[in-house]
Amino acid sequence: MNRAQILTIVILVVMVALFLWEKWRFDIVALMALMAAVAAGIVPAHKAFSGFANPVLPLIAAALIVSAAIGQSGAIEILVRRLAPLMKSRDLQVGVLVGCVVLLSAFVKNIGALAIFIPAAVQVARRNNRSPSEFLMPLSFASLLGGSMTLVGTSPNILAASVREQLGGEPFHMFDFTPVGAGIALVGAVFLTFGWRLIPRGLRGSAGESAFRIEDYTAEMRVAEGSAYIGQTVREVERLSGNEISITAIIRERGGRQVPGGGWRLYGGDVLVVEADPQALELIARDGKLEMVGGDEPPATVPGAAKEPPKRKPRTRTRSKAAASRATRKTGRKEEEIPGDAQPDRLAVIEAIVGIGSVLIGHSASELRLRERYGVNVLAVARGGRRTSARMRRARFRYGDAIVLQGDAERIFEIVASIGCLPLAERELKLGRPRRLWLPLLILAAAMVVTGFEWIPVEIAFVAAALILVLTRLVSLDEAYGAIDWPILILLGSLIPIGEAVKTTGTADLIAGVLSGVAAHLPAFAVIAAVLAVTMLATPVLHHAAAVLVMGPIAASLAKLLGYHIDPFLMAVAVGAGSDFLSPIGHQSNTLVMGPGGYRFGDYWKLGLPLSILVIVLGTPLIILVWPLQ
Repeated sequence: MNRAQILTIVILVVMVALFLWEKWRFDIVALMALMAAVAAGIVPAHKAFSGFANPVLPLIAAALIVSAAIGQSGAIEILVRRLAPLMKSRDLQVGVLVGCVVLLSAFVKNIGALAIFIPAAVQVARRNNRSPSEFLMPLSFASLLGGSMTLVGTSPNILAASVREQLGGEPFHMFDFTPVGAGIALVGAVFLTFGWRLIPRGLRGSAGESAFRIEDYTAEMRVAEGSAYIGQTVREVERLSGNEISITAIIRERGGRQVPGGGWRLYGGDVLVVEADPQALELIARDGKLEMVGGDEPPATVPGAAKEPPKRKPRTRTRSKAAASRATRKTGRKEEEIPGDAQPDRLAVIEAIVGIGSVLIGHSASELRLRERYGVNVLAVARGGRRTSARMRRARFRYGDAIVLQGDAERIFEIVASIGCLPLAERELKLGRPRRLWLPLLILAAAMVVTGFEWIPVEIAFVAAALILVLTRLVSLDEAYGAIDWPILILLGSLIPIGEAVKTTGTADLIAGVLSGVAAHLPAFAVIAAVLAVTMLATPVLHHAAAVLVMGPIAASLAKLLGYHIDPFLMAVAVGAGSDFLSPIGHQSNTLVMGPGGYRFGDYWKLGLPLSILVIVLGTPLIILVWPLQ
């Protein structure tokens, strides 16, 4: 083992440790690893940013823009409504939605396909008195299964193709993944149709309960003068609600924020920090004459409304110029263009999820001045079952948070979309442009055809498709840039040179040599299964993109040492990295459903473990059959 190999292994180990620590975001960790590799001399300085010139980056960015355009078109929602008569039994309700997500994920980015179907799943759950937790995890897993069928469905496939090209051959083409991916996806979809019963029962509401149970929202409610709760203790108020709420803190003008005991009495003006589901919050506010903090001041969005200043003006912290600029770009409006306060009878309340690239991420409501700039109030927040200790207006939003927003009823969906959130309700489709409704699908189909016949490279086809969508105004320029997951692109651009260093320094051959000593005594199918399983286990730790860039060269070196073709080994890496069913952190799809589904970290493996075993058992013979070892 030489100096370069030692330094490469040290950098990889430290990078993995930082990914697990989660003190810094994954793209920052990747940049730190790249700078360390350059300083150590294992990545030449003139190649430090070569990863950002890789065709993988514009391909992923363009695929995300195309996914956003299809999601906004409304065509998929019309399809779901037409399929509604098929959803007669509980299994068919899950199965039809799972099948739709699998098919769509093959042609658009899997996270985009999932985002399109989450509102539909919530509505199906509500109409059938079921919990969305019975739908959302199966849909997340279905998006991963469907994404494995084509080159553009998921990032691991794109990166596996790039690794194959770097090793001296041609990259995988659009439908090279289909024989293996389609077989796994078909069996996996059937399993999910019936396997949703493995989801912990505690998350599934009974038929008489509200279908939408987002763990517990955290909301702030002010005890108004004349409230029936004045003089009562915390324990008595919780008991009056049927123990459906939990008063986790009391905020008083002079006493600050304090955690109350059960015997504490409530006084007029107290601000209660309450955890409950949305229906319980509504009931306690009505019965006890409590005011939702944030909801007592109508948002400024409706023309002609009263200009009278609000009675209480909340304190706001000065936000940075960068946050202000980012907010202005998202909405395309300046603050002074927003009219006066909204009329209470024209307000609506909507539940939504903070999406990838949302303007909210990393900021609080007060920093972004959501009421003045966007015309919405934040009434409640749910974060995957974890309590938020900050005041509502100061709590910093995270990806996957479930929030309750209040705004102008006529524009609430537009506002939610402008801040990068996913509404958990059916949209009213903008009719009158039927030709444009299906145009994004036709553009996608054209891109798939020209790449399928290998007339032009896939990255050129999808960048051209994204450009056409912008030129035809099917997506605005702001929407196009907002759809791109920039941290993922930074991650990939930083890790591609490190992945090349793993190969050029001989580290991949070194690790493969150690593994080959064991693999030489195993049958070929067991080696493929082991590569698939190890990649699957590494994905929650490394991120699915990093897992391919690290495991790809190692698997290829192992194949050469054993005298096999590299293709089945790279295919096993791609399938393993795209099959993260064990945790919410390996893929954004799993993270996205964690909040609205009310899932905890340990819930994923209960449905994901048998599905992972199924992928290994079925995927191994399919890979060997389609991609011969010799």
